[in-house]
Amino acid sequence: MTSLTANNRIFFFTATALFVLTLALSIITEYYYLLAIPFAVLLFQTGWVSFSAIFLLLIASIPFSTEVLITESLGTDLPDEMLMLLVSVLFFFHLINNTTAFFKIIWHPLVWLVLVSFCWSAISLAFSTHIVLSVKFLLAKSWYMCAFLAATFLVNSKKDELKRIATTLALSMFVCTMIIFIRHAALGFSFAGINDAVDPFFRNHVNYSALLVCTLPVWYGYWKLFPASQKLVAVVIAILLIALFLSYARGAWLALLVAIITGWLMMKKVVIRVLMITVMVTTIAVGWLAYDDQYLRFAPDQSETIFHEDFREHLVATYEMKDLSAAERFYRWIAGVRMIPDHWLTGFGPGTFYHNYKPYAVPAFETWVSENEEHSTVHNYFLLTAIEQGIPGLVLLLLLAGSILFYAQRLYHRIKDPFYRIASFITGLIFSMILTLNLLSDLIETDKIGSLFFLCIAVLVILDKKTAGKAENV
Repeated sequence: MTSLTANNRIFFFTATALFVLTLALSIITEYYYLLAIPFAVLLFQTGWVSFSAIFLLLIASIPFSTEVLITESLGTDLPDEMLMLLVSVLFFFHLINNTTAFFKIIWHPLVWLVLVSFCWSAISLAFSTHIVLSVKFLLAKSWYMCAFLAATFLVNSKKDELKRIATTLALSMFVCTMIIFIRHAALGFSFAGINDAVDPFFRNHVNYSALLVCTLPVWYGYWKLFPASQKLVAVVIAILLIALFLSYARGAWLALLVAIITGWLMMKKVVIRVLMITVMVTTIAVGWLAYDDQYLRFAPDQSETIFHEDFREHLVATYEMKDLSAAERFYRWIAGVRMIPDHWLTGFGPGTFYHNYKPYAVPAFETWVSENEEHSTVHNYFLLTAIEQGIPGLVLLLLLAGSILFYAQRLYHRIKDPFYRIASFITGLIFSMILTLNLLSDLIETDKIGSLFFLCIAVLVILDKKTAGKAENV
């Protein structure tokens, strides 16, 4: 007891001295961000004692984090990106004590596909048209992988830990949704006001709706696993569905529909077959559009492609291919497809699309927002991968996506434990949503959806390892 008290005194006086020192330095230098140092040390000490506590804090921070521009060319998401770095550092320290157990669990095809994809990104970097941008991309990718893939293997050793992660994410997003819902109500639930309502937690209503729709399967899991709470969970799901509708995000609505279809396909054990057919049909369609410049037949009338503040007009414009956002997507997609042949093997380099695409754009598809002051990308993650990392990068991404859905379906039919079985099913639904959302956006590299992407992989690997040999393979 005396030893413990002495250690506490040492820690207290050390922490106090550090705080006084950084306070003095921040006042003298006027670099007030130095005050974050003692709090970072405190978080590190907490994470060393209880790694899962810091990991859950990271999960809880995802919906509430905001994008902050440090310079004109450098931005970050606070606080979750700083917590990602902290979790990554803690992971390496904890790895020293758990090396054998950790390497046993990462010996899995999904993990190796992720690593091979990352290695190919590094090869693409060597041929990048903008090396600095590609290095930034890979650095960010590395701590996403550490924080949400590798670190999850250390935290998720028991069933209760998996429950805590799912509950933390679902409840955190529910609270965030309620705040946005109330703010949106003050604006009359208008289509024009939704982006103001989601600020500062989300860049726009697309990012908000993406994370919102991806948490719905978690609540479905609660509804299935806890019959005594079904009425309460049903009310929560109803509220979230209303919020999703009022997000006015067509991509998220489509993702929900695809998830429902994917769930049915998983039950029928045909999800991979349908995915392969979808890829083939898409390839044929793109080939047909490219042949003899068929795509020029669909060039929009610039005088009619405008932003509609009324959502009903917005939907009609989408159907008639006169919506501004849809027209701008076509503009960038066409430029992106035309870029691929010039660097088909290694791509232009990770994170370089914006700096290369305009010479490949077709003026006939130009819109009022084609100046692209936001420096946004091609709005299709699969196409973006082919552009920036070449055809091999795209093939690796498709292999990874197909393998994740394959394992989700396989585990759902193999596992007998009700909780693990539902967990595999939910993971498959969430991942199908992520794939759908990324057909219309580039969200894998964002904190809101990129985190879920790697969490889905980690959960499936853990479920496969925990249940291997406990049931017959299907």
